[in-house]
Amino acid sequence: MLALKMSNHSAIGQLGNVTNRILLVEDEESIRELLVLGLEEEGYEVVAMADGQAALTQCQQPSLQPQDFPFDLIILDLMLPKVSGLDLCRFLRYQGNHVPILIVSAKTTETDRVLGLEVGADDYISKPFSMRELIARCRALLRRHRLNVVADSPTIHFQDITLYPEEYRVMVRGTGVNLSPREFRLLELFMQNPRRVWDREQLLDRVWGIDFIGDRKTVDVHIRWLREKLEIDPSQPQYITTVRGFGYRFG
Repeated sequence: MLALKMSNHSAIGQLGNVTNRILLVEDEESIRELLVLGLEEEGYEVVAMADGQAALTQCQQPSLQPQDFPFDLIILDLMLPKVSGLDLCRFLRYQGNHVPILIVSAKTTETDRVLGLEVGADDYISKPFSMRELIARCRALLRRHRLNVVADSPTIHFQDITLYPEEYRVMVRGTGVNLSPREFRLLELFMQNPRRVWDREQLLDRVWGIDFIGDRKTVDVHIRWLREKLEIDPSQPQYITTVRGFGYRFG
């Protein structure tokens, strides 16, 4: 199922002198062991768990604040015993935790992929997959997450929307709304560039990264989700409008 190709030595899992820590939640022992072996070979520190309840307990320590979260990335199967991967993902996003989440699953339909992204996952890879592709996706997620950490960013206002970049918080008509990390970055880009028309490729490059591996339709899906959370009437959007034949415009 997995094609493992090991390197003799690698520091991919390190940023400076800091080793990236990955929480791996996979109930199939053979796959879990192969993933641990491959990730550690690439320089990552891996904590592996076999069920969702154990991972949930690890993630919901009473004294644990989002900024103190002990993992830099989570690799998560969907079909887990006790607590499903979807429920674990929902919990983290509800808590305001923006740790990158990569779903690995035997579920391969478009509906399954969309559902995984909708509850807050950053990327989705279907089984079987190669270790090389998994490592590439991990690297991309970690790199984009570091680039997305904005320090001392000013508050951004547009009509009834206020976005707080440093706090990863959005207010719409005086009420807070919960956005996934990708939705937040997409809205931030729009609000920083009102009236500009963006095509799908430009949005993928700026929000998902130039090394994104996936379908361009993911942009349309995230636009739809944003409209549902921002617009009074999503069927007649006032904030994010479609410029037919070109792309999308904010404002």
